[in-house]
Amino acid sequence: MKRRNFIQTAVAVTTGTAIAGHAKAGTLLEQRSKFSLDQNKVKIHSPDFTTPVKVLLVSDTHLWMDDQRGEPFVQYSGRMAKAYNQTTHFQTGQPTNPNESFEKMIALGKTLKVDLLALPGDLFSFPSEAAIDWVTRQLNESGLPFQYAAGNHDWHYEGMEGSLASLRKQWSESRLKPLYQGDHPLMTVKEIHGIRFVTLDNSIYEILPEQLAFFREQVKTGKPLVLFVHIPLYAPGRPMGFGCGHPQWGWEADQGFTLERRPRWPKAGHTTTTMDFHKEVFAATNLLGIFAGHTHKQSLDVVNGIPQFVTAANAMGGFMEIEFLREN
Repeated sequence: MKRRNFIQTAVAVTTGTAIAGHAKAGTLLEQRSKFSLDQNKVKIHSPDFTTPVKVLLVSDTHLWMDDQRGEPFVQYSGRMAKAYNQTTHFQTGQPTNPNESFEKMIALGKTLKVDLLALPGDLFSFPSEAAIDWVTRQLNESGLPFQYAAGNHDWHYEGMEGSLASLRKQWSESRLKPLYQGDHPLMTVKEIHGIRFVTLDNSIYEILPEQLAFFREQVKTGKPLVLFVHIPLYAPGRPMGFGCGHPQWGWEADQGFTLERRPRWPKAGHTTTTMDFHKEVFAATNLLGIFAGHTHKQSLDVVNGIPQFVTAANAMGGFMEIEFLREN
């Protein structure tokens, strides 16, 4: 497949949306794909698509429901259990809550007949068994195909001892396992009508060597790729929320470790593997785009011709509709 570069063809800039273009002017003549962003609806066009594909992106629902099974963990869940009890809808300004928001996403996915429900993290504010059971039931009863990766809150009981990597492994295996549908919890791919949807767990802000190797394998296929991650990849000018590959990420930049009662980010900053991943993502010639959450604000950046879309938080009703359409 020839190199795919992207041009913004129609972007409606809304509150919380920022745009930064970094494509070289000389590459514009080589374009084969185009994208548009209108409010929270994305369309990606290419002459190589054979069949339209619809995706619903839902991130940061922050479900906090709990039951008696969570009583032994109250000392670790207390702050986040109060964080999103009542919220304000991102479009209407009306009161809402995480459960209502997620139920509406299930209904919307069924109405749109989406080919994929993308869930790249922070479905939960902590790994509550009650919340995980509720979501698993909602998804199974809906019949919607879905792809999940954990966010930094999904497996985090604040103040619990252990490294970020060990806690992620512990709760992914003991609580979040049903959501992986038998796939690897750190990396998975689904191919739909020739487009490969790659989901990677970067919820500890880092990429592991096996994840980088997995991504490289997907690039080598030459097929159109879409990447879902929880934490956005760094784009020039972006703050620490775009923390995967941020050059200043590390000990000195970590302002949240006390509040979140977790280990402080390492003094050495990102690993070489994470920085190599960042570089290779934005050099991938068959990557259609990156989709993420985490910041709770909708945004768009274009780096080396590749767009990165971040969705508003579903806790406030946020979501993103994505369509892949054939360009005549």
